[in-house]
Amino acid sequence: MAAREWDTAFTKLVGVRYPIVQTGMGWVAGPRLVSAAAEAGALGILASATMTTEQLRAAVQEVRSRTDAPFGVNLRADAGDAAERVRLIIDEGVRVASFALAPSRELIARLKDAGVVVIPSVGARRHAEKVAAWGADAVIVQGGEGGGHTGDVATTVLLPQVVDAVDVPVVAAGGFRDGRGLVAALAYGAAGIAMGTRFLLTSDSTVPDAVKAEYLKATVKDVTVTTAVDGLPHRMLRTELVDSLERAGRARALARAVRHAAGFRKLSGLSWSRMVRDGLAMKHGKDLSWSQVLLAANTPMLLKASMVEGRTDLGVMASGQVAGVIEDLPSCAELVDRVMAEAHAVLDRLHASGPHPLGTLPPPG
Repeated sequence: MAAREWDTAFTKLVGVRYPIVQTGMGWVAGPRLVSAAAEAGALGILASATMTTEQLRAAVQEVRSRTDAPFGVNLRADAGDAAERVRLIIDEGVRVASFALAPSRELIARLKDAGVVVIPSVGARRHAEKVAAWGADAVIVQGGEGGGHTGDVATTVLLPQVVDAVDVPVVAAGGFRDGRGLVAALAYGAAGIAMGTRFLLTSDSTVPDAVKAEYLKATVKDVTVTTAVDGLPHRMLRTELVDSLERAGRARALARAVRHAAGFRKLSGLSWSRMVRDGLAMKHGKDLSWSQVLLAANTPMLLKASMVEGRTDLGVMASGQVAGVIEDLPSCAELVDRVMAEAHAVLDRLHASGPHPLGTLPPPG
C-alpha cells in the first residue's frame, strides 16, 4: 500500500509526493533507477557527468517514456559543455537541474527563466548562502557521512547551520536510509532528505549483483575517506586497491596510476594529454602528485569498472557511511513506502507519548 503523501516546501516546489531525493550517482543513476524512484513518489535525478550530450538526451527521453512523474538531471557546473547541457534540459522540459558544484549566476538565471527548478548540492554554509543569493530554488546539503567527494563536517552539525543561513528549502544528505532519519532531518528544519547509497542498494539499481554484495557485507568501519585516489577527500568502500594506493610511495603510486590509466584510456577513448588536462582541472587548488593527477582524470572510469563492469579489483566503490547498516535490496517503491511508513510511525509514537519537552508536534500527513 502506498504511503500517505507528505507535503513540505520541497515537495511543493518540485511536485513530488514525498520529501525524498534519489541522488545523481555517476554510472548508477540511469533511466531505470531514476524512473523507478520517480514512480515511487521521490525525486529521481539522472547523473549526466558520465554521459555524452547525445546519451543524456536519450536517457531523458527514456525516463519520460517510463514515467510521467517529475525528475531531474545532475550537471557538473565546471563542464566545458555545461551551457549545451543546460539548453538540452530546457528543450526537453526537465523539471529540476541539480549541480555537483555551484553553478554560475548566469546558468541559474537561464534555467529559472525557462521554468526549471535549480537545486545545487553544497557542503558548506557559505556555499549555500552564495547560491541562494544567486537565485537557487533549494539546496541539497551533504554532511561528511555522504559518499563520493565529501567534507568533514557531520550532517547533524552542518544541516542546522545551513537551515539557519538561507531562506530556500534545504534537503539533507549524508547518512540517511529510513523514516527515523527523515523525521530527524525535518526536526532540524530540512524540507526533505536525499539518499544515494540507499537507492544504489535497491533491486531497481543496475549495479552488478556482485558489487551490491560487497556493499551489503561492509560494516561501518569498512567505509573510509581517502585522498589516495584523486587527491580530494573521497568516501568509498575500503578495498585492496584503496589499501595499495594508500601504502604506495609516490614512485610506486605513479607506476600503478600509469598502468590503470593505460587500461582505462582504451575504454574512455581519451588521449594522454586530455587525461592529464582533465586531472589538473580537478585539482581545485590542491597539491596533487602526478599519480593523483592521472587517477583524478580516470576517477569516472575507476567508478565505471565497479559500477558497470563489476570489476571490484580494478575499480573504486563510492559509498556513504550508511552502507554499513544496510542489509537488503528492496525495490524503489518498497523503499519509499517503508521510509514514509516509518516516519509516520515515529511521529505517531511521539504524539502518543503525551506532553514532552519538545512541545506539540504537527500531526503526520
